[in-house]
Amino acid sequence: MSLLLPPTILVTARPALRHRSSAVVAVSSSSNCRQKSTLHAEAVPSSSSSTATALNCQHFQVCSGCSQEWDLNRPHIVSEASRFFQELGVSDFSFESGILWEWRCRAKLAIRGTSEMPLVGLYEEGTHSVVDIPACRAHHPSVNAAVKLLKEGISVLDIQPYDEDLGTGELRYVQIATTTYSTSLPVAARYQNGKVQVSLVWNSKNELSASSEKLNALAAFLWKNGGPRSNTHLVHSIWVNFQTSTSNRIFGNRWMHLLGHKDFWERIGGIDISLDPASFGQANTQAFNSLLRKLQSYVPYGSSVVDLYAGAGIIGLSVAATRKCRSVKFVEINKESKLSFEKSLSRLPKHIDCSIFWHNADASAEPLHWLRGSNVVIVDPPRKGLDQSLLDALMVISSQKNSKALSGSIIREKEEKRPWVLRAREATVHVESKSRINWEKDQTWPEFLIYISCGWESFKEDCRFLLSNNAWHLEKAHGFNFFPGTQSIEVLALFKRGPRVVQTKKKLGKKKKP
Repeated sequence: MSLLLPPTILVTARPALRHRSSAVVAVSSSSNCRQKSTLHAEAVPSSSSSTATALNCQHFQVCSGCSQEWDLNRPHIVSEASRFFQELGVSDFSFESGILWEWRCRAKLAIRGTSEMPLVGLYEEGTHSVVDIPACRAHHPSVNAAVKLLKEGISVLDIQPYDEDLGTGELRYVQIATTTYSTSLPVAARYQNGKVQVSLVWNSKNELSASSEKLNALAAFLWKNGGPRSNTHLVHSIWVNFQTSTSNRIFGNRWMHLLGHKDFWERIGGIDISLDPASFGQANTQAFNSLLRKLQSYVPYGSSVVDLYAGAGIIGLSVAATRKCRSVKFVEINKESKLSFEKSLSRLPKHIDCSIFWHNADASAEPLHWLRGSNVVIVDPPRKGLDQSLLDALMVISSQKNSKALSGSIIREKEEKRPWVLRAREATVHVESKSRINWEKDQTWPEFLIYISCGWESFKEDCRFLLSNNAWHLEKAHGFNFFPGTQSIEVLALFKRGPRVVQTKKKLGKKKKP
């Protein structure tokens, strides 16, 4: 029986989601092996370096994935971040490192070479020559095991790796995502026993191509040798993405589920989340979980929250579940996030009484409209940082002394007639609470801004802008080691509206003698 069902049943057009673009193979900011030894001090151990925190990877000198070989627990950028926040009045900046190896639960890898000797890995810096990385120290063990199994299948079935110069071949890339969600195992054993979702990027337009039999055969091989009836259960599910473009985009728009579970679940931030293969997902799930737990502590109980650049809604849903929120409003530009959002929403505990609105809209369009009705705004923008229109809106609401003045002077909207704007304002997904919230008539405006940043340089610019004229002040800042072995950190920052209030100690007067 063919593994490929009719497209009317399984095929959906799902472009790559969210901001950390999956369109191009991830290449680290490190230089080639010569430059690693000459330009990057982190390639040479310092006197305080320890082998206990060294990368110790056989691929380091040729692979572009990592740029720091020593002191993985403290990227050099952490010192700069600490000084930056100290200058802004935050003296207790913290940095959480987490696990240093086997942390990457999601990998996109190029496939080149020949069927006899396939190469599965990353591009060498500045080239399109693929470096084979079978023993990558960053990859979760299940990712490396899946790569090994895939290479066996390529050789046994004579699958032709993609030739970029000629545009020929069958298998272009593979995405391997690891889920550690397994309620049948003790919590402590779940991470090491993760199962993988394998997404094959096939060099054809659809499932009717001449090479579909080989695609079926490869999927069957992976399932037979890695599925639930194999000696070692490794494979959770198998998908295919059809891509014939000659651009640098990894994925095409056509996805198809082949074998295994269609739904891919993970437990993060106190909730069950669903991610399809086209969705953006954090590579370091343990570090992301730590960030979410810290973030939740900064959301006051009973808050009304707006989650901008929301994606599949993981952040906002985790807050709704843990902080007894009055309402949570999600704004996401990519409509393909809706499916994963709805699945995750269905797993929220039934006792949660929170109005939930998911809007397929651009957060940079009508930002004041989206900010209205919330006392907490959460932003997780792309690497380039916040859109200028949103920054301007945040400055505007801070310039008003109270909510009534703000509503009276700013929100003088004419009757909106543009159909695309009206569609964006209408919630695509809406779950009503018992209190029946109408946020569009609420006069509340954000008092707290929680900023998650994956781009350090853009964050610094946005931070200085928000702090100008005492519009906002920085209350807390934390760093997380999302990508050990690189010069990248994830920042969680808490801003409060208005200038910092300096509390002065009262002078104690001398008591008069009776």
